[in-house]
Amino acid sequence: METSILNILIVAAFGLLVVVTGGVGYLTTVDWRDRRRREQDSRSPKNSRLKKPKR
Repeated sequence: METSILNILIVAAFGLLVVVTGGVGYLTTVDWRDRRRREQDSRSPKNSRLKKPKR
């Protein structure tokens, strides 16, 4: 009984470790992609999404 509870806690700990690590990796990737996109937009204003309308 005591061993099975300990095994369940160990498996749960490793599962949470995998979930948290995946979340950190996802957030890092999204931040890197957004930062790269902002840098590209600031370098080329003619390709910017916020164009001023021509009059």
